[in-house]
Amino acid sequence: MPANSTYKLGCTFHADGIHFAVRSPLADQVNLCIYREYDKNAIIRLAMQRSSDGVWQHQEMGFDWENCWYTYSIQGPTDSAFFEASKFEIADPYAHYVANTNHYLGFYKAIIKRPTPFDWGESTQVLFENPSDLIIYETHIKDLVAHPSAKTENQGAYLDFIEARKGGLHHLKQLGVNAVEFLPLQKFAYYEPPYEQRIESGLKNTWNPTSVNYWGYMTSFFHAPETLYASGAKTDPRAHVGLNLRAEHELKSLIKACHEEGIAVIMDVVYNHASQYDLNPLKYTDKGGYYRLDHQGNYLNDSWTGNDLDTTKEATRNLILSSVKHWLTEYKVDGFRFDLAGILDWSCIDELTQMARAIHPGVILIAEPWGGEYKPTGFSERNWPSWNDKLRNTFKGYDPIHQRGILFGDWPVGIHRYTVENLFRGTLLRDEQGLYHHSSHSVNYVESHDGYTLGDFIRTALKHDQQIQNQAPRNASIQQTNEHVDEHGIEQEVIRLQKLAGFMLFVSQGICMIHAGQEWARSKAIAPNSNQAPFYDHDSYNKDSDVNYLNFDEKDRSLDVFNYYQRLIQLRKENNALRNSNAEAIVFKVYQDPLHITFSIDGHSVDSPYSYFISINCNRAESHEIILPEGKWEVLITDELVPDGEYVEASYLVPYSSGVLLRQKQ
Repeated sequence: MPANSTYKLGCTFHADGIHFAVRSPLADQVNLCIYREYDKNAIIRLAMQRSSDGVWQHQEMGFDWENCWYTYSIQGPTDSAFFEASKFEIADPYAHYVANTNHYLGFYKAIIKRPTPFDWGESTQVLFENPSDLIIYETHIKDLVAHPSAKTENQGAYLDFIEARKGGLHHLKQLGVNAVEFLPLQKFAYYEPPYEQRIESGLKNTWNPTSVNYWGYMTSFFHAPETLYASGAKTDPRAHVGLNLRAEHELKSLIKACHEEGIAVIMDVVYNHASQYDLNPLKYTDKGGYYRLDHQGNYLNDSWTGNDLDTTKEATRNLILSSVKHWLTEYKVDGFRFDLAGILDWSCIDELTQMARAIHPGVILIAEPWGGEYKPTGFSERNWPSWNDKLRNTFKGYDPIHQRGILFGDWPVGIHRYTVENLFRGTLLRDEQGLYHHSSHSVNYVESHDGYTLGDFIRTALKHDQQIQNQAPRNASIQQTNEHVDEHGIEQEVIRLQKLAGFMLFVSQGICMIHAGQEWARSKAIAPNSNQAPFYDHDSYNKDSDVNYLNFDEKDRSLDVFNYYQRLIQLRKENNALRNSNAEAIVFKVYQDPLHITFSIDGHSVDSPYSYFISINCNRAESHEIILPEGKWEVLITDELVPDGEYVEASYLVPYSSGVLLRQKQ
């Protein structure tokens, strides 16, 4: 093939044959290896031709290799710190479908396969008039289907999600959310090296006793679906995963099923770093072209994973743009949450934004706005929402012992009353400690996959308080249950604070997000052995077990909390003023106790026929009376569900650690 011919990276089909192209500018030689079967010997190895810009190509006339597997054998300089050599074959970084062996190296192979038509029927991508209309449910896909209580057929997470009789899509519909945000679904490195073992690259696993990366924030292939969630997949060591080619169809079927229910699908994507321990193709094809490196060729580490991608480099940017386009067009996802988006440079963000919105004008682009830099305002300038950690830390707190929020009756250091008011208005730049140009750019949350569950955060705080009151020994673990703690009393208070946290979240302007199980105060309790009290896991990324799987029987035992969140979601959907009001329509009242936060919303700003009166009492001990404007006020929700048609007038007593939402026809 002529060196100046046009090419598309990856494996592509043309009228007269199949074209292969891989970027590896420092390689001395690249050979294309073809396999009839994944686990058999190669049937042919062919030397590829190098173009002037470092892309190696081969054009195969005819289609004899269709449905075969392929890899690249790459030889390169041994004296360059900017080239990572491997004795193993490497899969195509642009592959759309990849199989692997359950081993920390992966031993990946890609399939030579034409794009498969999929019947999307009448389903379309979900559009929202305003981003603030989003009520996002963040979850790992397996969390919703892996526990027996989810009532599935055990066909694999993708299909089980559709067909679960208690978990999966059924649960999301019952709860009432309109968007699901899945932890990574792109092909990732599930297995990590054996604990305390040094591997070929010189790395030693000193961090992960389970050697499993369950959450998936170690992407290996940015265009390929994760095959572990397809039917027939096994997590057994050395098992082959993805040979039946079902993952693509089953994931598309899941997305179609969500769309038919009006539920948007948001993918959590990791473009700030790539998998580190396996045979990651970016590392072994073009280390210098994809990664952030120092002058000695060492990987930089603002992502805290040891191998940051460099979005200022053309190869990385092209990969990201191609990946985003692929998922929008081939899988019809509705949007993306960008992990540690603070590492991505603005030029890449701007190009990505323009391309994505040209494909899908209503695409949802959400940033985790830290990692390297903290830049929620910069994303807001580009009309991107981002996770609002300021609201999370002020409402709930950052640490259950030393840095609690107003939920616990504590006033955070450095936070003024006007800051708290601004959080309810949307954390606007125009006001105290603002971050956003518009409230619709604030993704409000008090629980995510990171850290303790909200329920366990509360439990840890309350049990610590109880231990202090009971004068527990100084060396007692703050996470262990003290024998003097009244567990029933603790759980009753957990429920009360879980409701209050949800109430504050759902009456805040902007986008609302909850994490899986928050709707019933789920716990990630672990009992080390029968002789020790359980502790709460605050970083369960490495547990493919019941620690993470949602037990829907627990929901049945906590229907009080579930029904409360269900009602909050219904009220937020039905009352546009609770999510889309402008700042001028929200007026705060001043009460003597700063933990008594009360405000009214004039619904005229969103063409609502109602005025709203909201009072939140974060005082842990005392009830507070509010004086109501003239007329009868409909009670929509308090710390309990209320029947339709209940009204109050003149005043209302707000119990400790609770809130009340009132409405009046204008």
